[in-house]
Amino acid sequence: MTARNGEPAPESDATGARPEREAAAGVGPPYAPAAAGAAESDTVATLVRQWRAVHPELDTGPMEVIGRINRCAALLQQAEDAPLRRAGLSRPEFDLLGALRRTGHELTPGELARETFSSGAAVTKRLKQLTERGLVERRGDTRDRRVAHLRLTDAGRDLVDGILPEQLAYETAVLSVLAPGGQGELASLLAELLSRLEGRTGPLRA
Repeated sequence: MTARNGEPAPESDATGARPEREAAAGVGPPYAPAAAGAAESDTVATLVRQWRAVHPELDTGPMEVIGRINRCAALLQQAEDAPLRRAGLSRPEFDLLGALRRTGHELTPGELARETFSSGAAVTKRLKQLTERGLVERRGDTRDRRVAHLRLTDAGRDLVDGILPEQLAYETAVLSVLAPGGQGELASLLAELLSRLEGRTGPLRA
């Protein structure tokens, strides 16, 4: 392994980690270190180096994955929220409208809670605001008055359809830094992880 100036790399990097030796000894991540470049200079790489300095005996590999997923999600959400703010919507409110639009049929508050991974109380509060704005309308169940069926109004549907293309255009621009094959590989890996987390392929094991 060589440094960027062509000289042999030192036995350990600036973090004190020794990837090859640690892997052989069973310490540290059992995979090759990330390639030089962005993966070594992002904010997560900095915190990983700091943790390695404090606890060099610990495998910080999971931080490099989970930390980057969380950081990417936060940055993407900040940018995507711009069109929502212009429309006077919060992201949780848009998620409710989006669930009603993409499913294409009425949903009960309980079904909306499951679709948006929200609590029943939070959904009730958001539905009240969206109903008052004329974006959602409710219909009582003919057999059980305690049950409400919710659907988008024309204004709600138009709002969702107007915002969605702008969000997708932003996401396309963000992902353009990855080759098409890389996008597909990343999508597959994330799908596998999400499936595990959702319990669809068996319980997670510590």
